[in-house]
Amino acid sequence: MSTDTAFLDRPDGHRLAYRKVEGAGPTVVWLGGFHSDMAGTKAEILSDWAKASGRAYLRFDYFGHGESSGDFREGVIGRWREDALAAIDTLTEGPLVLVGSSMGGWIACLIALARPERVKGLVLIAPAADMTDKLIEPGLPPEAKTALADRGVWTRPSLYDDGYPITAALLEEGRRWSILPGPVPVHAPLHVLQGAADPDVPWRHALALTQAWSGKDVVFTLIRDGDHRLSRPQDLRRLIAAVEDMAA
Repeated sequence: MSTDTAFLDRPDGHRLAYRKVEGAGPTVVWLGGFHSDMAGTKAEILSDWAKASGRAYLRFDYFGHGESSGDFREGVIGRWREDALAAIDTLTEGPLVLVGSSMGGWIACLIALARPERVKGLVLIAPAADMTDKLIEPGLPPEAKTALADRGVWTRPSLYDDGYPITAALLEEGRRWSILPGPVPVHAPLHVLQGAADPDVPWRHALALTQAWSGKDVVFTLIRDGDHRLSRPQDLRRLIAAVEDMAA
C-alpha cells in the first residue's frame, strides 16, 4: 500500500482509497477504467505532471478496485458513479477537469451530467460509454451467456491480466446509465484521444460520443497505430498536452 494513500469512509462502511496533489486549480480528476486502479501508468504520469506544474490533482480507486474495499463482483456502474461523486464532492473545491480512461470516460460523462456547474472540461481516452450493453454484451460467446444465466457471473479473458468477472447485475444495471445515442446534454469542452487499433473500444464508438455531445468545443484525436491503453511515450505526451490545454 502506498504511503501517500488516504481513505474516504463511505456511509455503507466502504473505504475509498485516494491520493491527492495539492496545487492550483482547476483540479484534475483521474477516473480509471474497468478493473484498473489509480497506480496505472497514465494516472502516475498525471501525478508527476501535477507535482511538477503545481496543479491540483485527485485520483482514487472505485469500490472493489485497487486499494479500496469491497468485492469487485458486487460493483456496478451506479455504485462507481457514486464513488466518483463522493470523492469529488468531499475532496475537491471549485472547477474540475475530468480525465477518464475507458469505463472512466463513461463515468466522467455521468459526473458532468450530475455536476455541470463544476466541470470545466473533459479529456477522455478511449471512452467506453454504455460499455455494458453496447460493447460487452454483443460480444459474449455462448458459454458466457450460459454462465451468466446459470450462475450470474462469467470470467472474461483479458489481454492485460488473468481475466475478470462479468456479472449479470453489472450488465443489467448498466442500462440505467445509458447516454448513447444521445444527445448528451453537456456543454463543457471535450477532447477524446482514441486509438484506431483499439480492440476494446472501436474508434467509431468513441466518435459517436463526440457526435452526441451538446457542446460545440469538441476535439477528436484519432491515433492511427494506437491501442486501447495509449500508454506509449508519444501517447502520454499527447495526454499531458490535452490536459494542460484543458486546464489552462
